[in-house]
Amino acid sequence: MTRTARFALDPAFTVGTVDPRLFGSFVEHLGRCVYTGIFEPDHPTADEAGLRQDVLELVRELGVTVIRYPGGNFVSGYKWEDSVGPADERPRRLDLAWRTTESNRFGLSEYIAFLKKVGPQAEPMMAVNLGTRGVAEAIELQEYANHPAGTELSDRRVAHGDKDPFGIRLWCLGNEMDGPWQTGHKTAEEYGRLAAETARAMRQIDKDVELVACGSSGQGMDTFAEWEATVLQETYDLVDHISLHAYYEEHDGDRDSFLASAVDMESFIENVVATCDHVGARLKSKKKINLSFDEWNVWYMSRTDAEVSALDWPEAPRLLEDVYSVTDAVVLGSLLIALLRHADRVTVACLAQLVNVIAPIMTEPGGPAWRQTTFFPFAAASRFGRGEVLDVRVSGPTYDTKRHGTADLLHATAVRAQDGTVTVFAVNRSQTEALPLEVALHGMALGEVVEHSVLADADPDARNTLAEPERVAPHAGSGATLEDNTLKATLEPLSWNVIRLG
Repeated sequence: MTRTARFALDPAFTVGTVDPRLFGSFVEHLGRCVYTGIFEPDHPTADEAGLRQDVLELVRELGVTVIRYPGGNFVSGYKWEDSVGPADERPRRLDLAWRTTESNRFGLSEYIAFLKKVGPQAEPMMAVNLGTRGVAEAIELQEYANHPAGTELSDRRVAHGDKDPFGIRLWCLGNEMDGPWQTGHKTAEEYGRLAAETARAMRQIDKDVELVACGSSGQGMDTFAEWEATVLQETYDLVDHISLHAYYEEHDGDRDSFLASAVDMESFIENVVATCDHVGARLKSKKKINLSFDEWNVWYMSRTDAEVSALDWPEAPRLLEDVYSVTDAVVLGSLLIALLRHADRVTVACLAQLVNVIAPIMTEPGGPAWRQTTFFPFAAASRFGRGEVLDVRVSGPTYDTKRHGTADLLHATAVRAQDGTVTVFAVNRSQTEALPLEVALHGMALGEVVEHSVLADADPDARNTLAEPERVAPHAGSGATLEDNTLKATLEPLSWNVIRLG
């Protein structure tokens, strides 16, 4: 068996065009994501709105395009009215999802102002509470946020200082309603009816809103696929997307399986697509439901229950602050490759979350902000993963894993930009061996390797921390060549690679 991994690229064979919203993120009122994360009025870098400008700079560098808000599990107990009006008059509430106290000092208006400061590319993605609330509250929030003026709710927004409508187009109809942990958890039949009723009402206000129905909280849920089929039977003609959520972690030192996590992600995507299309066929509909993978990341969830159960209603505690290794970053890069490889149907995706909570950006209250290892693959994919995804079919060495069966050592995709340049994203899953790569290029006028960037380290457990915020960073690869329409490169063991061809 050859130890060289190979594939061919041809612009005639494509997967689909990347929707920029594939590079979204997520801000939930959980731990320090908001407070001392993006919002810290007493911080030396805080602007007049209390937003940390050092964090804003990193968010722009990260390249996020859509930011989902305000949850997450938090949204299933959320009263949107608490989050508007003068901040010093907003009520404090118990948050049942994370056993904390919510001050509501940061709310809907502050979220929209934050997005504007991130930049015009940052689009809102608002979730409505279908756990403890329902249709009436959803359309009231929509009217407050989006109606120009002349009604009690829209005039209330104007009186609160926001003359212009927020223009929120993308809405999540609840969060993880299949999960028994969710406040207001429902059966698929119960949720499907409520989501359909909410969708109809929201479209009466604005027929052009984009709506995301709750799919399964993971492929391992007992109700997986049956949940999607039942929900879509009720909502197929009313929604545009169905959601997927997935988190991955290393179990019991089984790093080989962890490195192949994207095998599960790709299977999850393909199974949801199959379910959506089956329902569409049954309904004799020509419409295609797209996928919103609006929570995904590496998350050491095995630690979470103990962390949360120890809480006694504190305000913005340190919670879910995973510190990511080089290995975690390589896996995250592989998950990005999985999303790009399915860009024909995955049109929204949100890395959960943005700051401090299982996040690519970390902060210290009153102190610095820095990039986690996972920052680098996301930033590179957002910057160079725009355009047409080319069909990549790998031929090469494989290895066996306990959790995911046989997996390719090479996980790769390629994106062709409008100017004809091509970026290859590639992960070598071998922990010990470099992997030779050959890519045959057909029908493209490419003459050189512009850049080969590598995220790898002699210590695969190396991390960026408050004490060593720049311990890990990408470095230049060596030896990549482009001759006779063939790219040749060597991928370091356990590495994430970005190879740009021009």
